Amino acid sequence: MLAAERVRGESMNSGAGAEGLPLADQYASVRAASEALVAPLDAEDCALQSMPDASPAKWHLAHTSWYFETFALEQGVPGYRPLDPRYRSLFNSYYQGVGPQYTRAQRGMLTRPTLREVFAYRRHVDRHLQELLDKEADLEPELRALIELGLHHEQQHQELMLTDIKHLFSLNPCAPIYRERAESPAQEIEALAWHAVPEGECEIGWAGPGFAFDNEGPRHRVFIESFLLASRPVSNGEYRLFVEAGGYAEPEHWMADGFAAVREKGWRAPLYWEGEAGNWRAHSLAGLQALADDEPVCHLSWYEADAYARWAGARLPSEAEWERVASTQPISGNFAESGRFHPAPMPRGTDAMTGLFGDVWEWTGSSYSPYPRYRPPTGAVGEYNGKFMSNQFTLRGGSCATRRSHIRASYRNFFYPAARWQFSGVRLARDPD
Repeated sequence: MLAAERVRGESMNSGAGAEGLPLADQYASVRAASEALVAPLDAEDCALQSMPDASPAKWHLAHTSWYFETFALEQGVPGYRPLDPRYRSLFNSYYQGVGPQYTRAQRGMLTRPTLREVFAYRRHVDRHLQELLDKEADLEPELRALIELGLHHEQQHQELMLTDIKHLFSLNPCAPIYRERAESPAQEIEALAWHAVPEGECEIGWAGPGFAFDNEGPRHRVFIESFLLASRPVSNGEYRLFVEAGGYAEPEHWMADGFAAVREKGWRAPLYWEGEAGNWRAHSLAGLQALADDEPVCHLSWYEADAYARWAGARLPSEAEWERVASTQPISGNFAESGRFHPAPMPRGTDAMTGLFGDVWEWTGSSYSPYPRYRPPTGAVGEYNGKFMSNQFTLRGGSCATRRSHIRASYRNFFYPAARWQFSGVRLARDPD
């Protein structure tokens, strides 16, 4: 990347939702964090799209600026003029209420605008937005809410940038390295402990104060039968046994659609694994490294998580079960702030509940659907979450690519059941004997 475009190091403990920070400081921190993520990349890295579900890093940088221009500047600054009217469709992701969008699967064809021009676009938006935020006390509540949503939206795209760069680099035979990291020697891990949770009524969903996405509410009551929840996520070593036992060839463990995906796509192990028994290696943002048995297994689809759970004589927890336990735990773990961008070895010698937050998103057995009395916001931002509440499953807890300031126990991530390029893993649940 051009030296003039390199970014100063960001404060690793700040960002959207940072306690007590003025909105202007949160904005500056989040924007700097995005640009810090592309600092190790060159223009060629930022322009490519490895598959239709991924986007070029350059597009992420532009789209997050498009959000602030479209929803904050055009509504909050009288007479605001966009830097380039063509960007309105080029960098619109899926907001039908805003206008047309450039074809998602062809974002990698956009050699122009150049990376330099995208950075100029960001500077343009930043300048006008900061002028708006200099008068934070005068912001209308609706505009402030749109800006705050934009900050958390950009943090989501920071994680997407990392997952998309990882997928892109994994396809390169040169095995490029995004960030160096020492290899961890493979170790066996101790057996899972099971935590019994009694039956009872509880409340789930966001209750405030502070920010939450609309799909996290309304808070509501649910009754949960007694269940057992594993003390930690499933490890690479444990999942390796499923792979080496022929789990991908045995249809009895799989949903019908899942086994069809296995055959159609040729899956035989999690995404990024290569090799064979005794010599497994995995692609990471630190290049191709030996598989570490004591790290949480990562990059599983819902189909794979569910199949493993069946093979192991267990099941996936429901959203409500997961949140009931997580709401009693501190939000700590291996997040993006660590700079590792890879699941960390799990603690040994403890039966305590660990890893509910950070490291890997944990698939649940719950479909992504609206909570009781849910209503999407009015206007184009109502398309943010609500229109995707079909044919997807929820994940909880955040990952090693999620920023700590972005996550909470009520946070609902969601993907289609075949998606596995995200940092997604599995924690088991069981019914009492």
